[in-house]
Amino acid sequence: MNFSSKNREYLYQEMKQQPLDLIVIGGGITGAGIALDAVLRGLKVAVVEMQDFAAGTSSRSTKLVHGGLRYLKQFEVKMVAEVGKERAIVYENGPHVTIPEWMMLPFYQGGTFGPLSTNVGLRVYDFLAGVKKDERRQMLSREEALIREPLLKKEALKGAGYYVEYRTDDARLTLEVMKKAVEKGALALNYAKVTQLNYQEGQITGVEVEDQLTKEIHELSAKYIVNAAGPWVDTLREKDQSKQGKTLHLTKGIHLVFDQTRFPLQQAIYFDAPDGRMIFAIPREGKAYVGTTDTTYEGDIAHPTMTEADRDYVLKAIDYMFPSLEINAEDVESSWAGLRPLIHEEGKDPSEISRKDEIFESESGLISIAGGKLTGYRKMAEDTINVVRDKMIQAERKVFYPTDTKHVPISGGDVDGSKGFIAYKTEQIQNGLELGLLTEEAGEIVQRYGSNVPLVYDYYSKALENQAKDPIVKAMLHYGIEHEAVCTPTDFFVRRTGALFFHINWVQQHKEAVIEEMKQVLNWTQAQTEAHRQELEQLLYEAIHPTKS
Repeated sequence: MNFSSKNREYLYQEMKQQPLDLIVIGGGITGAGIALDAVLRGLKVAVVEMQDFAAGTSSRSTKLVHGGLRYLKQFEVKMVAEVGKERAIVYENGPHVTIPEWMMLPFYQGGTFGPLSTNVGLRVYDFLAGVKKDERRQMLSREEALIREPLLKKEALKGAGYYVEYRTDDARLTLEVMKKAVEKGALALNYAKVTQLNYQEGQITGVEVEDQLTKEIHELSAKYIVNAAGPWVDTLREKDQSKQGKTLHLTKGIHLVFDQTRFPLQQAIYFDAPDGRMIFAIPREGKAYVGTTDTTYEGDIAHPTMTEADRDYVLKAIDYMFPSLEINAEDVESSWAGLRPLIHEEGKDPSEISRKDEIFESESGLISIAGGKLTGYRKMAEDTINVVRDKMIQAERKVFYPTDTKHVPISGGDVDGSKGFIAYKTEQIQNGLELGLLTEEAGEIVQRYGSNVPLVYDYYSKALENQAKDPIVKAMLHYGIEHEAVCTPTDFFVRRTGALFFHINWVQQHKEAVIEEMKQVLNWTQAQTEAHRQELEQLLYEAIHPTKS
């Protein structure tokens, strides 16, 4: 069945009629991973997400599949080893949404890192993370570092470590995992908000869901309920009256985006801000983005925004490491703000906040998963479903398929791994050229959609036949509606294309055409159309204009 936003009513009926083993609350990377793991083990699974898939933390990260280098500073050896190995699995299963990126870690006289600590740290990291031979660390002299990135602050520069991180499109990674789960039989709905937890004799048996587009109420039942709601995990634990002991501590991180004509960054850099916080500066698609902040957050969870203080902090960090640029607030082309749900234990010092994931089981049977990292989503999912598996074996003596997500390509990843993708991309770019696309256009489309690109090309061919004004936009939009559950223009511009962050002028150029096309295809009323337009306009405004600190 197509993962289409036109199938919503049918999906609700299926969720009600099928005897569900599991309801997953939350459609971020954790919920998507849980759905895929569960369905591959033979469970009947439904996922409900109150916003769009990946709309929370999973589209607002630094967009790196980290190897966990930063955890060496805290001597988190086991975490580095696990996260490093998971990173390689994510890459092989979805090489179209994960790209190796050489990262430079400059060290300065009197800085946090020195030549010896950087060399030893990266060597240990290579060993623990099982880094491939051709991606192992190198050490650069001062001169070599400046050749690779002339914008670096020259004063007191001693040299640099050079190692590989993996750049990703976090929202598309989430979508591709969810699409694979749906392909394997999971039922998944965005804009489906859990408003109530239902119980029988003190045990959780289901949820009440309010559709955020139609306001209809639906009752869903399952043997087990998993709370994978990211920053909202504690909101559901409160409903379950089980929020105690360890709780979430939300921190906010923001990133600023610049055009490379103003910030001609050649090389990804990982550096110390003046206060010791590590900052990333990364070139991507003709832009450079820089972040992140790390401030305690207590505002609207659904709508974190960049403040003037956030923006100024990152601008100062840029000025510190790249002083010749003289970057200022007018140079910011776009931005995003996101929340990290970290775990804090009552009675402990706030500095002892854990970045690990943890699973909580309440007396009612609600299973909650919190914390963790984008990179570790597959292992988090496996651990969560192991809890469900053990409960089902005890209650029903149920037999399970063994878990195999380690070797299952995500949607778009059917290209024979990272090596196979090189040949596949060349072949599909050629197919795009034959359709009349430019090499750069075809390359971007293949990189975005991977092995699903033939479907996008089909929509492009139809758009050409119909003499559409912007056939590429129309093709991506129709693919998004029919195969990626696009319900609103914001879904398309933020989470299916990333354009609001990295190509904000493109959004301005095409927004009205997209809104009108969606109005026709999805039969919106004028009021619905205007509401979607206002939502997009608000996000465009907030991407450029910070709120008062």
